[in-house]
Amino acid sequence: MKPLFLNPPTFEDFDGGAGARYQASREVTSFWYPTWLCFPAGMISGSRVVDAPVQKLSMEECLSIAMDFDVVVMYTSTPTLQMDIETARHIKGIKPSVVTVLTGPHVTVLPEKSLRASHGAIDIVCRGEFDYSTKELCEGREWERIDGISFIRDDKIVHTPDRPMIDNLDALPFVAPIYKRDLPIKEYVIPHFKNPYVSIYSSRGCPSHCIYCLWPQTFSGRSMRVRSARNVFEEISWIVDNIPEMRELSFDDDTFTADRKHAREVAGLIKPLGISWTINARANTDYETLKIMREAGLRHVVVGFESGNDQILKNIKKGVTVSQAVTFARDCKKLGLSIHGAFIMGLPGETQDTIRQTIEFAKQLDLNSIQASLASPYPGTEFYALCKQNGWISSDDFIDDSGHQKCVINYPNLSNTEIFNSVEEFYNKFYFRPKYILRSIGRMIVDGDERKKLLKEGRQYLQYMRKRKESCSDCS
Repeated sequence: MKPLFLNPPTFEDFDGGAGARYQASREVTSFWYPTWLCFPAGMISGSRVVDAPVQKLSMEECLSIAMDFDVVVMYTSTPTLQMDIETARHIKGIKPSVVTVLTGPHVTVLPEKSLRASHGAIDIVCRGEFDYSTKELCEGREWERIDGISFIRDDKIVHTPDRPMIDNLDALPFVAPIYKRDLPIKEYVIPHFKNPYVSIYSSRGCPSHCIYCLWPQTFSGRSMRVRSARNVFEEISWIVDNIPEMRELSFDDDTFTADRKHAREVAGLIKPLGISWTINARANTDYETLKIMREAGLRHVVVGFESGNDQILKNIKKGVTVSQAVTFARDCKKLGLSIHGAFIMGLPGETQDTIRQTIEFAKQLDLNSIQASLASPYPGTEFYALCKQNGWISSDDFIDDSGHQKCVINYPNLSNTEIFNSVEEFYNKFYFRPKYILRSIGRMIVDGDERKKLLKEGRQYLQYMRKRKESCSDCS
């Protein structure tokens, strides 16, 4: 059977694919590659990957494409589940014989509830890693003999045995050839990367125990599995030879530096390629590892600082202290590394005082760019269980009608409206500092491309904040 791997239509600029840490429309257009969908697509003859939000495809256009396939596999998320079910319903309405499949953390955690909610629009839920499950399905194997799936038979839910995590990641195909075959590479943009960029994984899983992080707790596991450094090098070499427009490579591993030996090995092999690259790192990475990676072409690190308050960091089991974060940022600056800092507003223990403390912390670090997100208790995470236990969740709707994040948490001492408003306060106090503005003006003066980029992002940010304010009545 021929499969279509589909990121369904959603909202304008909605980043809901596998690489998105928060499934929502962002302040500035940002799109991660649908990497999870591209792995099995590379294993199955006749496959195709469609990323509707990035390719700006309408529902009608997606339906027209789907008619040429026997199986449609969609990566869904907690915020978009109902919309994705409707997409499946439309597909079934035109071609009832199509086998519709949902994958992703939400349906992994809630397979029966997801199937029942679809009222027949979804045939199969894949639980956990779905690479081999979808391959076996397309080969025609009986559903009962495919591990890691759930489906309804005679109005009863059938759960086949869990599929073990994939240990031999080298056995999986490269995703980059699928990007080149099916996706508009120049349309994948992350503001703090050099664009066009190309993103790959060198590992799956993360050994950290952060209570809010979705993938390790629900999908990829808390045991880090790595590709061999040689296998990673071979894919990057293929990218250099076949995607010459790439200006930067991104390792979208949950935490590239969790296995420092592996990180150093990869750096050593790719150093002769002379490429610019980025990673997701923890703020306790040692100076020597940073130095080795920097000398091999590392330009930029994305770091989840989350909060500037040590007690909150303990509450969320971050495993990193404020002091360590300060040292890390100092080390990066010493080496000339750019830093994008990610922060989360509304984590357990948050108060108006800790919000101010985190904003001042980010200003003290003087990062190159930041992202401030609302704490989102996704089902299957320890954070979700904690919020349910304490009655902190005020809504099951994680996004508003335009696809922007809503604050669904109400604390006894801090309302969801206060948390929601803290995001704009954070951005304004960080980005409208005289020091940051002067630095940006300097960059625009010496670089015409940078000037166009910053002005475009500024317009997008102001438009986003205006839409966000318009929807703020929903959060109270």
